[in-house]
Amino acid sequence: MSPYIVDASVAAKWFFNEAYTDAAIRLLDTRHPVHVPDLFFVELDNVVCKRVRRGEISAAEGRKVRAALRRLPAQAHGLAALRDPAYEIALRTGCSLCDGLYVALAALLKGCVVTADRRLCEALAEGPFSKCILWVEDVPE
Repeated sequence: MSPYIVDASVAAKWFFNEAYTDAAIRLLDTRHPVHVPDLFFVELDNVVCKRVRRGEISAAEGRKVRAALRRLPAQAHGLAALRDPAYEIALRTGCSLCDGLYVALAALLKGCVVTADRRLCEALAEGPFSKCILWVEDVPE
């Protein structure tokens, strides 16, 4: 089974009940090797921080989510080897540089980025990276 590179749009659903939460939770099955770029943790910290500021969760709940995040069964990858390919991917596809990091990791590991970000899916739907993207609901059970 090829590895899944999980982006923050999917991982947020592990902690907050949103659309596609059930599909995202399937990725926590240990049969799925999960990988993330180090940026993943900063992105999710930002999601948690926004929810605390909006009063959706308490600061204590935010700390619990952040602690649980660090215990996820995900292999983190440093950004140094991903920066240049991510830049080129962003230029070619129109996706953000941050999204390009996920795609660069998928290309490196010969895996797929699992996302709940429609814009990212659309940006990669055509072209050389179309096989590197997987909509969250399309993850096999």
